[in-house]
Amino acid sequence: MHSGERPYVCDVCNKAYSKKSNLIKHKRKHSGEHPYVCDVCSKAYNHVSSLIRHKREHSGERPYVCDVCNKTFSDKSNMIQHKRKHSGERPYVCDVCNKTYSYKSNLISHKHKHSGERPYVCDVCNKAYSDKNYLIRHKRKHSGERPYVCDVCNKAYSDKSNLIWHIRKHSGERHYVCDVCNKAYSDKSNLIRHKRIHSGEGPYVCDVCNKAYSDRSNLLRHKRIHSGEHHYTCEVCNKAFSQQSSLNIHQHMHSVEGADN
Repeated sequence: MHSGERPYVCDVCNKAYSKKSNLIKHKRKHSGEHPYVCDVCSKAYNHVSSLIRHKREHSGERPYVCDVCNKTFSDKSNMIQHKRKHSGERPYVCDVCNKTYSYKSNLISHKHKHSGERPYVCDVCNKAYSDKNYLIRHKRKHSGERPYVCDVCNKAYSDKSNLIWHIRKHSGERHYVCDVCNKAYSDKSNLIRHKRIHSGEGPYVCDVCNKAYSDRSNLLRHKRIHSGEHHYTCEVCNKAFSQQSSLNIHQHMHSVEGADN
């Protein structure tokens, strides 16, 4: 072990190990053998350590505690990764663009952007993703699953980030502040759209008349002028409009007429 000798070699892929027991465990990846079975849910694993970690999901045991913020974990590796948030350590470096990551999985997903690889494929619609987490979120569209629930109003979301933004409406938190006029927002995307007012940026361009907009929703409304779509209908006279604002002005005319009568 001290000499670096690795006499135990896999006859499938030639990977070498210093201990025979490690070679035996490795070869289960090739054979598909999963001898360690959970006595609660029958899920099987090829390593006993994986079974031990899994069983903590049933027991709720979280023996690994962060000494900075006291957050607890069922898996030591997850605690080690978590502590990098406090230390700022980012040991995983992209060999293409030198971008750094605190999690190896994030580096792997990032490198798919350079290679164009999208190995995670939806088994319902075949849409492919470079990141496994993106696929998991996408599949909730098909299943209708909304696991993230607001503890104030019980509104449910398929994506954790959407729940976080929603909760800020209850708390009044506005973390995202414009560095030009100090206007604050609870959602980063709203701040980005707002800052286009200052910069004059109009990234959303009509492919018919080249009119540019700072917000995608404004472009969509504008394009109804060209398409002739009229989504907004007056409930009094059934006149239809391409924009909500036009309908509001029109309905105000009815309310004024009603008041005169």
